[in-house]
Amino acid sequence: MTRRPGFPARLGPAPAARRPAPAAVPARGAAPAGVGLDSQAVRSRMVQKLAAQGVSDPRVLAAMNAVERHRFVDSALVNQAYEDTSLPIGLGQTISKPNVVARMIELLLGAPCAAGGRMGRVLEVGTGCGYQAAVLSHVAAEVYSIERLRGLHERARENLRPFRLANVHLLFGDGMAGFARGAPYAGIIAAAGGEAVPAQWTDQLAEGGRIVAPMVMANGRQALVIVDKTAGRLSQATLEGVHFVPLKSGIA
Repeated sequence: MTRRPGFPARLGPAPAARRPAPAAVPARGAAPAGVGLDSQAVRSRMVQKLAAQGVSDPRVLAAMNAVERHRFVDSALVNQAYEDTSLPIGLGQTISKPNVVARMIELLLGAPCAAGGRMGRVLEVGTGCGYQAAVLSHVAAEVYSIERLRGLHERARENLRPFRLANVHLLFGDGMAGFARGAPYAGIIAAAGGEAVPAQWTDQLAEGGRIVAPMVMANGRQALVIVDKTAGRLSQATLEGVHFVPLKSGIA
């Protein structure tokens, strides 16, 4: 059955009320096992490296430790799954480096509304293969993740289905428009960079919420920015340089 653009796909049975994500991702999935990558020790070493690189939020480190990254990459690339590198996932897109995923989620959890606990509802723009959505499911009460490329949307559904993450909802649609039906969001995180943060995102951001996204600067290069909403006002800070795919409108 063809899914209408913007129609959410639940990845598990619809709960009567919001409930937290499971404590660990089940050891199931389509990616090959038996290559040493399904070992907890492998992920623990990756997390130790993330901590050494400056990621300090225990919520983020625990989430990165829980999600098996090798289940989100092609079988030919599983041996590189826990290296700090981006990997191709098809259609000209990549899965971000573990350090970038952890860094951006740590910044997101720095929002005033997430102080000391689980974040509320989060919008992810650019589902990709579904890896970051899985990580977000461990730190947010609810995750809406939108992807404009149907091929990747379907791939993410297949990757995430075995994990039955009831608090993750996948959407096929134009991420630049956000997803008004799920607003307001405590956090919005983007995996593509444009020349400005879309007004739809700031409109859909909750009071005390935060946007973490790459943005194209005046010099033509991208930098990570955070946008906070406090008392109805927006404040923006520019951080380190990054390299993401361009933010585009429409679906394909």
